[in-house]
Amino acid sequence: MRVPSCLGPNVYPEVPDGGWGWAVAAAFFLVEVCTYGTLKSLGVFLQDLMEEFGESNSRVSWVISICVFIFTFTAPLSTMLSNRFGYRPVVMMGGFLISLGTITSAFTNSINEMYITIGIVSGLGYCLTFLPTVTILAQYFSRRRALVTSIASSGESFAIFAFAPAFTTLKQHIGWRYCLVVLGTFQASVIGCGLLLRPIIIEPEPVKEDNESDKDSLSLKQLQTVYELENEQTRTSISSGVSRGSEDSGVTSLSASNVDLRTAGAETKALVEWELQDKEGREPSLSTPPSPVKEKDEVEPAEVEAGPLKPSSPKLMDFSVLKDCAFIWYSLFGLFATLGFFAPQIYIIELSKSRGVEPNMASYMLSVMAVAEIFGRLSIGVVLNKVRCRKTLLLLVCVVLLCLVLVAFTIVWEFWGLVVCCALYGYFMGTVGSTHIPMLAEEDVVGIQKMASSVGVYVFIQSFAGLAGPPLGGVLVDVTQNYGAAFYSCAVGMGLSAICLGLVGPAKSGMCQRQCRKKEEGKNLEEEQKISQESDQTDFLEVDLAPEDSPVRRAVDQDSASVI
Repeated sequence: MRVPSCLGPNVYPEVPDGGWGWAVAAAFFLVEVCTYGTLKSLGVFLQDLMEEFGESNSRVSWVISICVFIFTFTAPLSTMLSNRFGYRPVVMMGGFLISLGTITSAFTNSINEMYITIGIVSGLGYCLTFLPTVTILAQYFSRRRALVTSIASSGESFAIFAFAPAFTTLKQHIGWRYCLVVLGTFQASVIGCGLLLRPIIIEPEPVKEDNESDKDSLSLKQLQTVYELENEQTRTSISSGVSRGSEDSGVTSLSASNVDLRTAGAETKALVEWELQDKEGREPSLSTPPSPVKEKDEVEPAEVEAGPLKPSSPKLMDFSVLKDCAFIWYSLFGLFATLGFFAPQIYIIELSKSRGVEPNMASYMLSVMAVAEIFGRLSIGVVLNKVRCRKTLLLLVCVVLLCLVLVAFTIVWEFWGLVVCCALYGYFMGTVGSTHIPMLAEEDVVGIQKMASSVGVYVFIQSFAGLAGPPLGGVLVDVTQNYGAAFYSCAVGMGLSAICLGLVGPAKSGMCQRQCRKKEEGKNLEEEQKISQESDQTDFLEVDLAPEDSPVRRAVDQDSASVI
């Protein structure tokens, strides 16, 4: 039964860099709005939750912290389910869980209940939705991957820009609880995004050749095969004659090998028939093919499965990337950088209020961040699409500048100073946030072939920093009574991430050099073995074909007589 074209996978001769990939990019844009965009906009409700439940900053911030932790900690589960059931059903289930968790949180009576609704239920939905979408988007694009991913991921920035002032105004009319109901209903649109995630299959078109060239190449192949088989049989028979201590100078061995040559001719004929069937595209016969063909058939599937997009049965979970030193350093970069990904958006409104900014104007700080983040995402996509140097070096520059901006938040007190800091933070946050996951597909890190298995492990390692980031900032705020203290932990984490990212390049270069040395050693060993085999065969021929009165012949005869 043929799968309908609107639901089945897309088959392309090569990575399309477009096509249905644009529909996947639109789906990823909306997924970004409903996941990271929503998560970073929940700081609008921070003060309302503190007043409603009578809790401190650190206790309320645990809602977002648990959500981020579940979001990232369950990344291997998302990868496993996607490999088992496909991207489409996993994303649709994630959209349902996001909507369910947000709507039920509107009817909670304590902060502990919100830990379950938003923290666990919605957090799991975020993971099942985001990772499969970004993975399949990377498969639809190659040359323009960085640019398209940056544009599609700007949905997060548009969400922050729109949600912050909208929910600030809306909660004054209907309250924060009904705002969450409206938000959860909107997040149900992710279920429809899952329908757009059609799998992609790359099947290169076969190269068509003229019949004459096929016949010529096949005839040359036949002659080469016959020559190799006859040569091999001749060598074997000569060697066997010497080992039996024969006294006929190899002539008897050559004549006795006629049976072997006839057998070789039959094998050659079978080999030619098998290749003719393969050339004409017919099904091979049920007879057993020659052994060289078997070895070829056993090797080819492994080479086909090595392709990134060839349909195969992938492992449910693959932790082999942990053997890659470059991936380890890159994962540590993501671990420490996550400390600065969420806390600034959560505490920027309260920081602005504590420094004399009016509440209505303070909510626009998130909007300033969002607009600048859009420009950051678009610009980094254009730059990465054109540069020829290592892309991790460009990412490193952005991380260092982002660390300096986080330090600036702790010393700025004026309104316009905060606006400038928010704009710079948003810009560099856009450059880092839109590229750190798709960067795994680059050869600088792991490559597109290991993208599907490495993204789950990478985000899993990030989860521990996502759990500690917002509460750590809340504890510093409660202890110092200064919202600027929350940005210290972010700056420290971002500085450590810059160090780890700087070590990715040397680790990758060292690993490549070790692989090259191993290949060279393997080639040298093979050459030595071939030389030794050729020298052994030459010795056998010299002994067997030597005259009877020669010293070499007499020595061999004496050895044979002594053995008898």
